[in-house]
Amino acid sequence: MIRQYELVERVRAYNPAADEALLNRAYVFAMRAHGTQLRASGDPYFSHPLEVAGILTDLRLDEETIATALLHDTLEDTAATYDELVALFGPAIADLVDGVTKLSRIELTSDEAKQAENFRKLLLAMSKDVRVLLVKLADRLHNMRTLDHVKSPDKRRRIANETMEIYAPLAGRMGMQDIREELEDLAFRELQPEARGAILRRLEEMKSRSDNAVIRIALALKETLAGQGLEAQVSGREKRPYSIWRKLEARSISFEQLSDIIGFRVVVPSVADCYRALGIIHTNWKTVPGRFKDYISTPKRNDYRSIHTTIFGPEGQRVEMQIRTAAMQEVAERGIAAHWRYKDIPSDFNPVEASKEGRAYQWLREVVSMLERGESSEDFLENTKLEMFFDQVFCFTPKGHVYALPRGATPIDFAYAVHTDIGHSCVGAKVNGRPAALRMRLENGDMVEIIRAKTPQPQRDWESIVVTGKARSAIRHFIRQRERAEFVRLGRELIERAFEEADAAVSDRALEAVLGRFKLTRLEELHEQVGRGHVETDDILEAIFPGRLAHVRPERNRPGRVAGRSLIPVKGHLPGVAVHLAPCCHPLPGDRIVGIVEKGRGLIVHAIDCAVLARYHDRSELWRDLSWDPEGQDHHVPVGRLEVALVNEPGALGALCTEIGRSRGNISNLRILDRHALYFRLLVDVEVHDLRHLTQLMAALRAHPQVKSVDRLRAEDEEVHPQPGPAGQPDPRMDSV
Repeated sequence: MIRQYELVERVRAYNPAADEALLNRAYVFAMRAHGTQLRASGDPYFSHPLEVAGILTDLRLDEETIATALLHDTLEDTAATYDELVALFGPAIADLVDGVTKLSRIELTSDEAKQAENFRKLLLAMSKDVRVLLVKLADRLHNMRTLDHVKSPDKRRRIANETMEIYAPLAGRMGMQDIREELEDLAFRELQPEARGAILRRLEEMKSRSDNAVIRIALALKETLAGQGLEAQVSGREKRPYSIWRKLEARSISFEQLSDIIGFRVVVPSVADCYRALGIIHTNWKTVPGRFKDYISTPKRNDYRSIHTTIFGPEGQRVEMQIRTAAMQEVAERGIAAHWRYKDIPSDFNPVEASKEGRAYQWLREVVSMLERGESSEDFLENTKLEMFFDQVFCFTPKGHVYALPRGATPIDFAYAVHTDIGHSCVGAKVNGRPAALRMRLENGDMVEIIRAKTPQPQRDWESIVVTGKARSAIRHFIRQRERAEFVRLGRELIERAFEEADAAVSDRALEAVLGRFKLTRLEELHEQVGRGHVETDDILEAIFPGRLAHVRPERNRPGRVAGRSLIPVKGHLPGVAVHLAPCCHPLPGDRIVGIVEKGRGLIVHAIDCAVLARYHDRSELWRDLSWDPEGQDHHVPVGRLEVALVNEPGALGALCTEIGRSRGNISNLRILDRHALYFRLLVDVEVHDLRHLTQLMAALRAHPQVKSVDRLRAEDEEVHPQPGPAGQPDPRMDSV
């Protein structure tokens, strides 16, 4: 445990003018407040805020933030009060502690809606003072480092999932890459211990074969640069297991095919030297085509600046390189925390205000602006997550203004990035002067011109095209506003029909009397909820006329429903309408979904990227806005369909089944499609929890040495046939198992 004088010395090492008395006062107050409290590990509880403060000293933050770290759990877990903190430490620190305390309640509930609402509060608190997030990230980092001491496996997985989905991406979005990578890897250790272990074993094997290749390559690079009169710091760093896993998952490749397991960093004195170093490196070694990115001229949205290139290096190996200055290196490691620097700056410099001028903080303001649209907390959380996970391309307007977009962005995303009204009125686009489809994926350097209509007309299928949270949020808000009147009308008709069937009179006064039962305040809201399928007409009848339905008609066994709940767990379908999963795309919980009303069949649930939906582009009246219902998944076992290529050798099929079982999947059907001398191809149906479970299972299979490829199959069963055998007849071994 860090001693009091050691903490003070850490702060004074980078900020000699730090308020030592404040730090000592916070240290003593927190230690006394926590008293004899213990952590799950058995250590004194005060060791936790002390370690959080130590993490923040590594980021070289100001003494107010360090004091907040020491005090951050006092309001939550001790008898200390807000007024007491104001009296002893001032309103600024008291407000910071209060902000962190409110955000800590995210961890106290597993309810998704409550978590989403707390996430909304987190971003609002960040927008006022980003130090709230910095303390929270340090708090989460230390909790993840000590996660093994939490006894409940379910609680450990919940904390790890929350870290992976919220805190690690937030750290990345604020430019704090080192903290992001450690959070991801610690969560990965809990969520996928076997996969992480397999990657670590592969890395150890690679090290044993490399014979200090990293040191030799770094030395050769440094000597080559020095020979041209350029002094540089060159270092090689092995990527973390989760970073490697993510690349395996994203690129669908084997471990041996990765070229950037080890990255080399070249740090030079100035920006001009960055380009000079690039020229020297490209002159001496061949480059790998398509692997060059200049984030100096076009920085990332989190202020990251660097030149990335990949070469066939000194020993003929593919080597990934990052070239940057020392200042860029500081921002790359510390992100928004790099504003808290204490050398060669004016005495009136305010790092909190300076941080608000950065690109990372500008993103935060854009995200907070989504709150003004009044969307649900769940949608806000979903759209913000889209904004946090990104790999960028840079595109230009005809006037030369640059916009950073996620990789895979379309002209529609670009239009919404410029302005929401431009997005709403977009009807076409020109890319580099040529007409382009709105589904086109933009590339680095594209010049995009948006063609606009006089009136706004976003299309429903745009939601499946765009990749930015801002665009999706704006489109969804517009569509919902347009559809609301339709659902109100439909709900009113359904209520009238239900009352007519029950031989009961319906009146607005009677309906208004039961609004409170459904947690609604206006009659129009009730009509809308019925139209959307969120409220049953039978429930309204029962509320107004208790017991009447039992006398009027027997209980109906509605298609697609059991005990008032959908057998297929979706929300948004119409009452009494049969619900089926589309066989063309095999949607899983986690896929974005829509419903198509088909005469005689009911509501067909499609993945939002299903090619079949193009047939209904002009039939908007058939579309239904659907989402998965987590409460209904107890009655539904999702099945993912995979096409797997295995090495043709003894034990390969057994290894496949073992790996699927180890990943908590259950094989419901297996068919050998064809077999060759080197490999054979199978169709495998696997029962999984949801899309994430299937994706993790696929990544685990790809990491296995006997698995050559794994792909999710989206075609119907009838579209998959065994290949004929040598004599032109189907091989009898290809029957389903």
